[in-house]
Amino acid sequence: MASSSVFLRLLLLLSLAALSFADNSKDYILGEDSSPTKPSCNNPYLMVKVKRWVNGNEGKTVEGVGAKFGALLPSKLEKAVKFPVVLSKPFNGCSKSSSQLSGAIALSTRGDCDFSVKAQVAQAGGAKGLLVMNNEEDLAMMGCPENGTLDVSIFVAMIQKSDGEHLKKSVEDGNKVELLLYSPKRPVVDFGVAFLCLMAVGTIKMASYWKTFTVVEQNDDPYKELAEKDSMRTAKEDSEDETMVLNVAGAVCFVITASTFLLLLYFFMSTWFVWVLIVLFCIGGIQGMHYVISSLILRTWKSGGRKGIHVPIFEEVSYLSLVILLVSVAFAIFWCVTRRESYSWVGQDVLGICLMITVLQVAQLPNIKVATVLLCCAFLYDIFWVFVSPLFFKDSVMIAI
Repeated sequence: MASSSVFLRLLLLLSLAALSFADNSKDYILGEDSSPTKPSCNNPYLMVKVKRWVNGNEGKTVEGVGAKFGALLPSKLEKAVKFPVVLSKPFNGCSKSSSQLSGAIALSTRGDCDFSVKAQVAQAGGAKGLLVMNNEEDLAMMGCPENGTLDVSIFVAMIQKSDGEHLKKSVEDGNKVELLLYSPKRPVVDFGVAFLCLMAVGTIKMASYWKTFTVVEQNDDPYKELAEKDSMRTAKEDSEDETMVLNVAGAVCFVITASTFLLLLYFFMSTWFVWVLIVLFCIGGIQGMHYVISSLILRTWKSGGRKGIHVPIFEEVSYLSLVILLVSVAFAIFWCVTRRESYSWVGQDVLGICLMITVLQVAQLPNIKVATVLLCCAFLYDIFWVFVSPLFFKDSVMIAI
């Protein structure tokens, strides 16, 4: 058993190392398409980092994607050059701009003509580069026209609609906006991948031992043995009532439900739908955080949940539970307000981990048969929505979402 345990740990470490070193020193390629490849049109679709300054103050760095044509951006930040931003007039960038583009990055919107036409117009106006604002909250592949030659020597990149609108508004307000674009390579060692794996495995491990870890130690008083047995029996019955045992049909329905939500996201992705998902996540995270914090406190402070207050609908609620609920709600609201900040991933991970620990306490797989069906359905779910869905939809649903 000991040698088997050592082997499994070694295998885990090797797996993490393989993930960490995967694709080292290579470019961040975001996708491929079927557009024609020519000597002047063979760039990979590289991830682009866009650093911005407004009146000399550095702002948020956003991400974009480079075009299949044009000049390649430097891979190192130190070699990139900062340029001012000028709005193309007309803003679609399909005809000669009335604004002075010389020595600047032209900002235009998607539509009305090919991306290559926009790039040629910006280049003819003396622009150092072209930044295209997408008309949706995602990134599109900017390929080449099927016919004709293409002579574009400036860099061309695309950013999401919201990021482009923010830049456009800053320029229209009379601010001096400057951008610096570069395409970073993958690090030799991607510690982020290893950290995500450890966090995922750690969450499952914590959830597996959670009830054992948070169980309140039994009182050794012999005169209370009968009362404790009754209390333990009642607690066991309550626990069984709160536990949802999945069967084969439930495992299949779970994957079908996940597919349904994926299709809803694909067809009805909008601001209001995103907010619905955020609210649902916050509700689940609040419940999970309340459960986790309550379990940890009651493990050491056994009498903490005895005193309570009468609350309509919920009947009697302990003071401790009420305080934890308020803290959890405040935490979720803070994350929701600051979810676009660089540090928001911490709050999101905390809420997600608490939610998963709670879910894994409630949902149980009774046997290996149900577990096998669930894993096989999940495997087919990934394969279908990533690789097979383009046959039925215009693109891969999983990647598009």
